[in-house]
Amino acid sequence: MTDTQPAVALVTGASRGVGRGIAVALADAGMRVFASGRTIDGTALPAEIVRVPCDHTDDEAVARLFTRVDAECGRLDVLVNSVWGGYERMVEDGRFTWAAPFWDQPRWRWDAMITTGVRSAFVASQLAARTMVAARRGLIVNISHWAAQKRIGNTIYGIAKAATDKLTRDTAIELGPHGVTVVSLYPGLVRTEAVLAAGVFDLSNSESPEFSGRAVAALAADPELLKLTGSTLVAAALAQRYGFTDTDGRSPRPLTLDDV
Repeated sequence: MTDTQPAVALVTGASRGVGRGIAVALADAGMRVFASGRTIDGTALPAEIVRVPCDHTDDEAVARLFTRVDAECGRLDVLVNSVWGGYERMVEDGRFTWAAPFWDQPRWRWDAMITTGVRSAFVASQLAARTMVAARRGLIVNISHWAAQKRIGNTIYGIAKAATDKLTRDTAIELGPHGVTVVSLYPGLVRTEAVLAAGVFDLSNSESPEFSGRAVAALAADPELLKLTGSTLVAAALAQRYGFTDTDGRSPRPLTLDDV
């Protein structure tokens, strides 16, 4: 952002994983960061990050979150939509149901991916847009995945990510004339708590959770950011574009549709 005040960022779903890493990286970049999530109070975060417990399926709680950000800062420059419930209870009664065919999928998983994921991004984007449109600036980043473009393990997962990318494209059209940018961001294989605990992944080309946050910070600092609105962006490709590295100094290779 171009003025002299620190940018204000809100990262939803920041209790763990990619969301937590993005919140940390944005704080490292000098932003004032609000981090929300159901269990955010128990999350290891730098002291300067403002933790706000919030169930993003509760519209009133979400409205209170945005009211607090406005009351304390009077602005919102960056919204990162990272709320996601689709990786919970992947194993039920000893059976790995996450990869079952759609007709055998438990119906609660639709709500976990579509309501907790996509609808939460829509509601947060609505509330952020009202502030950003008035200010004629802002960046909304929707965390998405290649499953939007290719079947990867679960039909509902693909529907949710395709809907996320469609949310990006259509809101970008409506917000562009007001100076607000909207993008989808695809992380690679991220060394989240769940991935490390699984112990089955090849981590040779993996990314830290903070790497995606560095991508968001680089986007926010781009004076020609609006030219990217509506785009689907890959975190590792942004590292090549803007010249940043991961926390360990490495440069992960950008994945393509053929890789996933």
